[in-house]
Amino acid sequence: MKIRVDRELCEGNSVCVALAPALFDLDDDNMAVPMVENPAAEAMAEAERAANGCPREAIALDG
Repeated sequence: MKIRVDRELCEGNSVCVALAPALFDLDDDNMAVPMVENPAAEAMAEAERAANGCPREAIALDG
């Protein structure tokens, strides 16, 4: 699984950081960035929670 964040959609509201702090952070522009591009299988539920919780649907999980 690969995590992608669409910077055109991201508003930097940090919901993903709250839902999956081990997987996301905000960069200097307050935009979400994945801290781990290809997380381990154990992190799938956390990644899905963040993707589903993103109010702008800016997070995609590929693979």
